[in-house]
Amino acid sequence: MNIFADFLHLPFTQPVVIITLVLIIILSAPLLFSRLKIPNIVGLILAGVAVGPYGFNLLARDASFEIFGQVGILYLMFLAAVEIDMYHLRRNYRSGILFGLITFLIPMGVGIPLTHYALGTGWTTAVLISSMYASHTLISYPVVSRFGLSNNRGAVIAVCGTIVAVLLALLALAEVVEVRASGRFEVMSLVWLLLQMAVYALAVGWSFPRMTRWFFRKTSDSVVQFIFILTLVLVASTLARLIGIEAILGAFYAGLVLNRFIPTRSALMHRISFVGNAIFIPYFLIGVGMLINVHVIFRGWGVAQAAGVMTATALATKWLAAYFSQRLTGLDTNGRRLMFGLSSGKAAATIAATMIGYQYGLLTEDMMNGAVVMILVCCIVASVATEGAARTLRIALSAAELDTETPLKAGFARQIVAVSNPLTAEGIMRMAVFMRNPLNDFPVTALFVRRNDDPAMLRDGRQSLQLARMAAESMDVECREVERFDLNVMAGVTNVMREHHATEVVIGLHRRSNIVDSFFGNMIEQLLRQTDRMIIMSRCFIPVDTVKKIFVYVPGNAQYETGFCEWIARVGNLGAQLGCQVRFMCMAATGEYIESHIAEGGYAVRRDYADMKSWDDFIILSSQVGEDDLLIVVGARKGSVSYSGDYDNMPSFLGRNFRNHNLTLIIPGQFGKGVPQSTDKSLLSV
Repeated sequence: MNIFADFLHLPFTQPVVIITLVLIIILSAPLLFSRLKIPNIVGLILAGVAVGPYGFNLLARDASFEIFGQVGILYLMFLAAVEIDMYHLRRNYRSGILFGLITFLIPMGVGIPLTHYALGTGWTTAVLISSMYASHTLISYPVVSRFGLSNNRGAVIAVCGTIVAVLLALLALAEVVEVRASGRFEVMSLVWLLLQMAVYALAVGWSFPRMTRWFFRKTSDSVVQFIFILTLVLVASTLARLIGIEAILGAFYAGLVLNRFIPTRSALMHRISFVGNAIFIPYFLIGVGMLINVHVIFRGWGVAQAAGVMTATALATKWLAAYFSQRLTGLDTNGRRLMFGLSSGKAAATIAATMIGYQYGLLTEDMMNGAVVMILVCCIVASVATEGAARTLRIALSAAELDTETPLKAGFARQIVAVSNPLTAEGIMRMAVFMRNPLNDFPVTALFVRRNDDPAMLRDGRQSLQLARMAAESMDVECREVERFDLNVMAGVTNVMREHHATEVVIGLHRRSNIVDSFFGNMIEQLLRQTDRMIIMSRCFIPVDTVKKIFVYVPGNAQYETGFCEWIARVGNLGAQLGCQVRFMCMAATGEYIESHIAEGGYAVRRDYADMKSWDDFIILSSQVGEDDLLIVVGARKGSVSYSGDYDNMPSFLGRNFRNHNLTLIIPGQFGKGVPQSTDKSLLSV
């Protein structure tokens, strides 16, 4: 009987019942509210209001909501930083800083006098409340992520501006508390805080990449890597709190630092997104709803007045900030709507300011309740505005993709990945997938060719196929396994290429077995003679996503080869996925064609060019390649336009000087379409 009494007692206290009810909300709220044309985020917040202590009192905001909610907001900020392409962030960070300053200064400049006179507060309280107007939370960012607009210029500017605005708002809040506690403004306390922040940024920015690169080389298990990354995020957040700034800033900074180690198309990224969007972020949104007491609106004119003034000021100043930023940065109307939607939500920093203000006696009970109402309304407006802008942008983007779908799809790679060694199969497959266009939906073919029934060879080959397939599927790429019996390996590879109409084959780079063995090996040399398709040979001693920099050797006259555009696309996709810098070592005329094609293809890759006039220049430039880098050599078949006597020295040079380096050789396709258009601009920087 006591069991039933405990079960029926409200709010529920049984852990299993609490988790079950939360999961039901996470599952059903989006389905229900989508029918009502209400954004999912608003639905989860309203569900939290309904089941919380100020609704039907089904759930108390206990320790589970405190823990999961806190982790949820940290996860939200971390995801926002990780999903941004660093190439787009570098291109737009000035606009982001400008937006951050505007979206802080306008709410503060308008909010301080308006709050002082409209609500009759003191100047210190007016500054505190205005810091609430200025700060915002990316509560509607999951909408941007769901529509695939993380790299949209308006979204990147808004995310970058968020950090600037929140940081300045928190500094203002800290000084308000200092004035309240000591009765005067202390310049040295602000200087000390800024100094601590600088040391924190340097320490985290230096140590986290080195620890991550070391750890990822020790283990390739994406589950263990996920735990490691989450630990670093929480450590960064804790350290941020210790120096006196909000943990959300630490989580965002950790995301920026770790961004290049988490490629978009990786099993690790999929796990990070899944766990955040399925558990932590919904828990946070439900917890926000449970804080909101809608009954306070009806308690008197004071609450209604405070809520009306605060909500109207917060939304109006954020809209003005988005409008002026749009005019200054050249965004369109949808970009402005997206910036306004992302910057108008209120949660973490605003809640903290409200609690601190009430604790120090700066806010009356009416003002505190008015702030809670402001948080609810701003969250709803932010979600609706972001959803509307994101939907419009997605429709326009989809229409543009549809217009170019046929010619683009015709140029997509049909890859054969030949494997035989379980130790290298996963790495070769990951290299192949990183080189693909993200929109490419053709399956990749993992191939194992055997010429006898040797049990050891059969076991290794089938295990290699399984590992290659698992690597491809973990990166959301369909993989077909093909085991083929043929007279010899190269005959099997070329026959499968013809059967599957493959555009290229990716294979492990041969390792010399004795002193008379050639650099390529007899089988690769046979393959070069038997097919005119592109051949990619790869050897990585470290996980490809931990590569620091990519160096690309390009022979002279490579722009006249018919496979020129295809290999540039592979290198461009690889550099964009890994987020590392690409240096092309080539002649000036060839570099102009490379730059023109990269710009035309829209590859989001950081690149520079080293002018190479002779073979001696390559010997000097190649000395810059470290063991943490990747050297890509664009080869040439004998008799082709780009082949020269210098290339005869390449195999022995690589075998002698790069036996311990990560190395990829690309032999472009010999025949077909793809001759580049000429360009007159020189965009080289040595």
